[in-house]
Amino acid sequence: MTDSDQFDAELIAFVLSSTGAEAISGTEVVQSLWGGYGQIVRCHLTGSDTSSVILKHVRWPAEQSHKYGWASDRSHQRKLKSYQVETAWYQRNASRCRDGCRVPACFAVEHRPEGVLLLLEDLDSAGFDGRRHRVGDAEVDACLTWLANFHATFMKEQPDALWPTGTYWHLATRPDELEALEDLRLKAAAAELDRRLADSPFQTFVHGDAKLANFCFRADGATAAAVDFQYVGGGCGMKDVAYFISSCFDEDECERQEADLLDRYFERLHGALLSRDNDINSRELEANWRELYPVAWTDFFRFLQGWSPGHWKAHGYSKRLANEVLNSL
Repeated sequence: MTDSDQFDAELIAFVLSSTGAEAISGTEVVQSLWGGYGQIVRCHLTGSDTSSVILKHVRWPAEQSHKYGWASDRSHQRKLKSYQVETAWYQRNASRCRDGCRVPACFAVEHRPEGVLLLLEDLDSAGFDGRRHRVGDAEVDACLTWLANFHATFMKEQPDALWPTGTYWHLATRPDELEALEDLRLKAAAAELDRRLADSPFQTFVHGDAKLANFCFRADGATAAAVDFQYVGGGCGMKDVAYFISSCFDEDECERQEADLLDRYFERLHGALLSRDNDINSRELEANWRELYPVAWTDFFRFLQGWSPGHWKAHGYSKRLANEVLNSL
């Protein structure tokens, strides 16, 4: 059991009342939340059909810190909003995610003056106990399949109680990073990049932080589930796809695999749309989104260049795509 300051009687009561368990036999910290906003704890249960659950214990910090120095009230308010969005997502939308885009079940949510409690299914116990720092074909397919099914599930739906425009780097929520951007050409194009993505007739929900670290895998790597829905909201699915690829591959791999990765994603998206009752013309969608892939990548690159100049993702491939997009405006 963690110490009383980290896991007090009120937290124990919340977990037990939400699960019907007799007791918590042990806990372990899975990870700390970004910026000192709490932690994620695995709770092992006795006297319950569920052997373990995950408690996301969000606490507003007395002092704010940030790896890259971006600590401000605007940053704090954005994080507060992100946790409100995440709880709304689990309460309103998560149950619609079928096996093709598996997410944790939500057992309980509690908003407190000092933070948020979010009690979730333990994906490790559900067989998704694999984490990857590097990927093979199986894991890439699993994640692209997850994204395709997620985007198909929420195609043309309104993101009520979520971010109107998803992703943690969305222009409207990042004025400080835009102000810090020294690339004047990219800075001048920021609004147009955002407009082009927003004007796609094929809007869906985007995960908003679809990096490799937010996917959990079965042992063979062939099936994935996803976590961390703080920045879920409306948008073009290419934002997720570009960001996922950027989280897995270096400059040379991005160049070499771009066409194949997009082909694999769209093949799965066609199948996912076909299995759902909708009137989407998937070939028109593909044509539109393929044109927007470099725009989505450049939009994220714009954020990186203002947020953390010199970041490893700001490599030659990113610069080439950005230059091509800027020349086309």
